[in-house]
Amino acid sequence: MHHLASRRAVLATALASAVVSPAVLAQGARAMPLPANWPNRPLRIIVGFPGGSTPDLTARTIAEPLSRALGQPVIVENRVGAGGNIAGDLIAKATDDHTIGVMINGNMTIARLLNPALPFDPLTDFAPISMIGTAPLVLAAPANAPGNTPAEFMAAARAAGDKWSYGTPGIGTVAHIGMELLKDRAGINPVHVPYPGNPQVITAMIAGDIHLSLLPPALVTAQVRAGKLKAIGVTSAGRSSLAAELPSLTEAGVKDFQLEIWNAAAAPASMPRPIVEHLSALISEIARSPDVRERLFQQGWQVTGTSSEGLARRIKADTETLGGVIRARNIKAGG
Repeated sequence: MHHLASRRAVLATALASAVVSPAVLAQGARAMPLPANWPNRPLRIIVGFPGGSTPDLTARTIAEPLSRALGQPVIVENRVGAGGNIAGDLIAKATDDHTIGVMINGNMTIARLLNPALPFDPLTDFAPISMIGTAPLVLAAPANAPGNTPAEFMAAARAAGDKWSYGTPGIGTVAHIGMELLKDRAGINPVHVPYPGNPQVITAMIAGDIHLSLLPPALVTAQVRAGKLKAIGVTSAGRSSLAAELPSLTEAGVKDFQLEIWNAAAAPASMPRPIVEHLSALISEIARSPDVRERLFQQGWQVTGTSSEGLARRIKADTETLGGVIRARNIKAGG
């Protein structure tokens, strides 16, 4: 154990420096025999969202140190469409042993439950590599929303029943499913209004067209500081370093409610296990290094850098929790 801690300390220091030796970084990988002559070409990271999106920024943040560790170029390729599911299908079907993906949690858990016609199944067609970062959502409301405390706001929401509405960036998104779960846990009943994306949700809420929404902290903070929105609380089990000034909804009296968004690296299920484990060790170590950790934090992520097994457990747990809501509400989404 002491040897492992020392090895990680050396690796973190190396990553934070201007020049990182691939030999030093490779020490973080598990000692599993790799196929001969791997890698023998550039590694491709497929991202299902456009440049500048959070999955894209994450992929590009890890690409350079991963390239140094592997001794091969790492190329980020954006294949946009269907809420990330076009990229998911490409990742699932890749057979070159040099293709992985950085995906959001919806693509790796509930995608097939929402759309049974999808040509891939995230539970069987992906090999989990590492969960990179997590973030809670923030329950936000217009600046003039009733209540001086989170508990008072929730009481007003319960009293309003279906006279209130909530916005999301689309049917089947984590914000949509999470709000339906919150309705059960908090005893509220706002009506769903889907929008093309979170910018439109924020605009509608500032205008008073909707009454509440679950949004990423990075999108809420600036609007709250400008006096345009009110932040009620975060959806993590306790307070989050991404919005340390905000209470959790548990503190507001909402019991048994926890919801996070996350991003992760995954490979095709066909990729040889030694390669998956090697990439898992490297990517988890890279994510936890001081320099990369800080860059990801600035992008709105709390770094986790899990093992492949840790990611597999989270996929199973989230699929069960969110899948239960999908089945209970009969939520269906195209894509």
